[in-house]
Amino acid sequence: MYENRTGLDHGDIKLRKLLMADSQLSDSGSHVHMHASGLNIPFAAFFIVGEIAGSGVLALPKAIDDTGWIGLVLIVACALLSSYTGSILGQAWLIVQERFPEYKKSCPDPYPVLGEKTFGKKGRYVVSFSINFTLFGVSTVFLLLASENIEDLIEQWSGKDLSFCYWLLILAAAVCPLTWFGTPADFWPVAVGATLATAVACVLLVIKVAMENGAWDPVLHSTTEFEPFFMAFGTIVFAFGGHPAFPTFQTDMKKPGDFKWAVLLGYLVVMVMYLPISSVAYFIYGKNVQSNILLTKSRDVDNKEVSDVINQVVEVLITIHLILGLLIVINPFCQELESYARVPRHFTWKRCVFRSVVVIVILFVAESIPKFGAILSLVGGSTVTLLAYICPSLFYLKLKSVRQEDMVEIVNGHSVDSISLTQDKSQGLPLWVKVMNIEIILLGTVAGIASTYSAIKSIINSNFSKPCYL
Repeated sequence: MYENRTGLDHGDIKLRKLLMADSQLSDSGSHVHMHASGLNIPFAAFFIVGEIAGSGVLALPKAIDDTGWIGLVLIVACALLSSYTGSILGQAWLIVQERFPEYKKSCPDPYPVLGEKTFGKKGRYVVSFSINFTLFGVSTVFLLLASENIEDLIEQWSGKDLSFCYWLLILAAAVCPLTWFGTPADFWPVAVGATLATAVACVLLVIKVAMENGAWDPVLHSTTEFEPFFMAFGTIVFAFGGHPAFPTFQTDMKKPGDFKWAVLLGYLVVMVMYLPISSVAYFIYGKNVQSNILLTKSRDVDNKEVSDVINQVVEVLITIHLILGLLIVINPFCQELESYARVPRHFTWKRCVFRSVVVIVILFVAESIPKFGAILSLVGGSTVTLLAYICPSLFYLKLKSVRQEDMVEIVNGHSVDSISLTQDKSQGLPLWVKVMNIEIILLGTVAGIASTYSAIKSIINSNFSKPCYL
């Protein structure tokens, strides 16, 4: 029999190894584990851009008019904060995978699992509801915007106006079979197509708006007030809030530890798309900009034909993005619901039926509330704020501050519902990182409450268009 000369029991040895793994995760994260195949950094960034960018290009110009020039600062701030929280969300998921190796292979609902491993069953339920509400709302907005654009295009080309209520039906039927793909790794060309379509559309849209410089003089701006400001804040947050799907993208990467670079690249591209069009629209259109910028009719008499052609090309490209983006957004939503319904992970008729039902429910909501602005502001101010700013910082801080006895229970195989937070045994987080994350949580909470209140009040006080089926 060999003598244990180290003075450490088996659990202590495992604990030290686990703490070393956590420390290495903080340094690089890229070496943690690899899959035989999967998305690389550029393709993961394509998915991030493809999920986020479409509605923001159309809705942000009006949001900036409602906030004033400070809205341009908010775009930069939200881009930076979102890239940071997206990165630490990825780090948090890597920590969970190291402590619970069963999640390294496959996990259809990583964000709810993250909530459960930090705050128990309640954490899982809150995250799960927020994700489902967000992705359902985003899918509805994308379907509404795409149908609205198609209606406008057909009217320009044929002179006949077929209500977008009918286009909702046609588009939902066309998209439904495409939702049957398994995970993002199965349809990466969709993400590439969505990103390229939006990139070209943004360049053309900036040119089109710039051509109208002087046509709207004198340029007047809307008065900044409490409710419009925070509704616009909800729109801006919505435009950057892709976090509900991030852990799913990370899980499908060949090197999940490289996800932070995909987030950084993705948000850099998104900001480059958003900032120019929002700026030129603010200074050239002013308060004349519509909630969907593509519906702002040109006043440039001299170049009207060219301007109209550019606008139509942009509408086609953005509509392509919205349709492809719908496929990206609805996928993690369906995956999580399928995990509850015990639908097999491999392709079966059950998946086809289940996802078809999801599309039908989204269609019903779109036909019932045929205005995207209200849905966008409400979702952006509530659950997107929670998932994009509050939860990532909260989960990261808690996972990086773990009691030794809880860690021993984990490495010895005991079941624990959550990991307890203690400030005195933090795993090496600098004070400024803790303070910054606490500030993000507090600011996100206050702004989210104000934005949600403003959106709900606007919904109650405004005259909605009647449902399509009435």
